[in-house]
Amino acid sequence: MTRIFSGVTPSGHLTLGNYLGAIQRWVSVDQHRSPHPEDSLFSVVDLHALTTEHEPARVRRLTRQMATLLLAAGLDPKVCTVFVQSHVEEHTRLSYVLECTATDGELRRMIQYREKSAKQQTVRVSLLTYPVLMAADILAYRTDEVPVGVDQAQHVELTRDLASRFNQRYGHTFTVPRAVLPPVAARVMDLQDPVSKMSKSAAVTTGTVSLLDEPAVIRRKVMRAVTDSGSEVEYDRAERPGLANLLEILAACTGGEPAALAAEYDSYGAVKKDVAEAVVELLRPLQERHSALCADPGYLDEVLRDGAERARALARPTVDAAYRAIGLL
Repeated sequence: MTRIFSGVTPSGHLTLGNYLGAIQRWVSVDQHRSPHPEDSLFSVVDLHALTTEHEPARVRRLTRQMATLLLAAGLDPKVCTVFVQSHVEEHTRLSYVLECTATDGELRRMIQYREKSAKQQTVRVSLLTYPVLMAADILAYRTDEVPVGVDQAQHVELTRDLASRFNQRYGHTFTVPRAVLPPVAARVMDLQDPVSKMSKSAAVTTGTVSLLDEPAVIRRKVMRAVTDSGSEVEYDRAERPGLANLLEILAACTGGEPAALAAEYDSYGAVKKDVAEAVVELLRPLQERHSALCADPGYLDEVLRDGAERARALARPTVDAAYRAIGLL
């Protein structure tokens, strides 16, 4: 069987980009790849939210909100494992062992570290080492496939390097995983800055559609989306990134192809209107299920407790084996 692991960081509100780029595939494809719940693992990786300045109460609140949204989106704890990273101590146990395998140079070459550290006056060590913790998240479960967006593909490559290096030096311990990128809308861009990814941690949210935005807010944001000069509707990511982004969102919502959809329109306004309505309808059932789940917080607690117990039982043998292999009593 193929084992899958993927996670999401509670650093902000989940966005349409998170949903179309990752969560939708987790729900429709990845959780059903195996009949065994322990072969499809999805985690709210809350430890990663501590790498930059944060409010503790907000991290806790967002962690619960994200877990609830994953269930509302359709992840079923009967067929997959949903849990919070910090509830399973094997992640941090393995992270240090992998830090003893990684090098300073390869961590400083990570694109996200260079981009984020350049924007901060004080850079936490955890920002540099968090790709190693991500590797521990993956390797602890002998993961075969990691569904990710393109911005995380480099980190999966690092994970592969660390697993191979550890296996060569200390004996075969880890499965070497591979990244799996979704075919459409893997990288949804900001509606106001279509050359930048739609981010849940963006300081300005006018170009970001959150999963819990009300329909009127969604329509306003989409109708105000930046497009491009000219009036002809055509799909060209390089020359017309704003329009291309809207067409890719529409394609992901409707199951069409961006270039084919472009041929159906003769104005940007018509594209925006249909994109707005498609997004509203896509998120409507998710928002309704989220409201119902929030009315029963005990259910979420039970799901996360059971998920952590299952994850812990899966990870412990691998982490214990890594400790023995590297020389620890």
